[in-house]
Amino acid sequence: MHLKKLPIGIQSFSEIITGGYAYVDKTPFIAELVNGGKYYFLSRPRRFGKSLLIDTIDCAFSGRKDLFSGLFLDSPESGWDFSMQYPVIRISLAQRINSTAVDLCNYISHIIIREAKKFDYEIFQSYSPGFQLDDLIRHIYQTTGKQVVLLIDEYDKPILDSIEEPIIAGTLRDELKSFYGVIKDLDPYLKFVFMTGVSKFAKTGIFSGLNNLDDITIDTRYSALCGYTQTDLETVFAGYLKDFNPNEVRDWYNGYSWTGESVYNPFDILLLFSKKTFRPYWFETGTPTFLIKLWQSKPRLPAEYDGLIAGDDLLGSFDPEQIRTETLLFQAGYLTIRSFVSNPYEGTWYTLGFPNREVRESFNRQILTLIQDNNEQIPAPTIRNILESGDTDVLRDLFHSFFASIPSDNYRKNQISGFEGYYASVVYTYFASLGYEVIPEDTTNKGRIDLTVKTRSSIWIFEFKVMGIDGSGEKSPLAQIRDRKYAEKYACESKKIYEIGIVFNPETRNIERWEVGVKE
Repeated sequence: MHLKKLPIGIQSFSEIITGGYAYVDKTPFIAELVNGGKYYFLSRPRRFGKSLLIDTIDCAFSGRKDLFSGLFLDSPESGWDFSMQYPVIRISLAQRINSTAVDLCNYISHIIIREAKKFDYEIFQSYSPGFQLDDLIRHIYQTTGKQVVLLIDEYDKPILDSIEEPIIAGTLRDELKSFYGVIKDLDPYLKFVFMTGVSKFAKTGIFSGLNNLDDITIDTRYSALCGYTQTDLETVFAGYLKDFNPNEVRDWYNGYSWTGESVYNPFDILLLFSKKTFRPYWFETGTPTFLIKLWQSKPRLPAEYDGLIAGDDLLGSFDPEQIRTETLLFQAGYLTIRSFVSNPYEGTWYTLGFPNREVRESFNRQILTLIQDNNEQIPAPTIRNILESGDTDVLRDLFHSFFASIPSDNYRKNQISGFEGYYASVVYTYFASLGYEVIPEDTTNKGRIDLTVKTRSSIWIFEFKVMGIDGSGEKSPLAQIRDRKYAEKYACESKKIYEIGIVFNPETRNIERWEVGVKE
């Protein structure tokens, strides 16, 4: 069977089609968008195929019918007329870091002057970028009699590049607000407008002058607009998928959702099929330093994000001067929408969580390095062997050493060591960094298990207590596990069940008692 080449790093639609590369047909979405509206905004994390989508839209409006042979857009059902060719202006802010408003203006002006050359038009360089764009679009319409297609990629990158410096980021935001603000008054001259980015900034910011954009970021119909679906893997990439266990591929890389069909990150899948090894390819491309610094200024253990309830105010947008870590984690792709509720009585609420094993394991591992006093960690295979062998004594020593490595500065500004939720969250982070399925607040018909960890050969049930004035630390956590028959929930899984009760001492911030029970 001849396999089409893997389009790793290729953002040109024409190169993919003519070069013998595999292509996932996204043209049904393009037809639906164009037939249903005019102004759109889409936010997706990095390396999800936004630039390829922009290039595909460009080729479609440019009338390059030969490239779409066999794709939906070339079918009668699409309603697309390739004989109608439209002038296209493309603006991408992805290629340069701009540290001042002057730099940004010069950069945008350079792009518009380059675009104007395609139409043999000379731009007045003394104009501001907004006026230059206005002038160019009006000129194209007057000379061709056709409306213009405007495609803007990575509209927010100048701000994100400076997000660690709120004053500079705010200045760049205001400059972009002025630039994008001219688009609304150009409505009679525009056929279609599509903007992409990673983040959506507050409506009082960039979009206040462009309030006619249809934000399709969290729109069930377009959840799979970027990324690969399970069906895509089983059809377009079937020849590659046959070398893997599909369930393992799904567990590692699927799960990104924006209230609709879940997708895989294309970068992950293409590198997996190319290198044939499971690695966190997307995560390893680089976690933004500003995200780590933001987390350090407002630390929150990963367990608190897994199952976080959020409203539109949290997911919709943010301001450079008031950034919420949860918002940035969602927009950057580290959290995704697991489920949502929307009705007239409750409004709309989303349940967030890590999309897959790659992100859950990698993110938790990174947080572990931040909360420990040193970066020396026991290799994951060693810890997995300990769990699979059921060596509870070694596991106790391992956790005792781990809690001892957490610096006292982590406790200085609060009293978190006095609450069992803190210890449960730390243990969650530890196990999640190993790739295990970890269930905090695991519900049974008799109560809630503090933490459940599933390995290939066993189930580990943890109950935590903290010594304190209320006397809760004097109670046996193992007795609670047994009294409430927590193990019954997993009796049918034919795995050995380990019941671990741990009592923590808030003074030493470490294990005071370690109680063990085993059920075959």
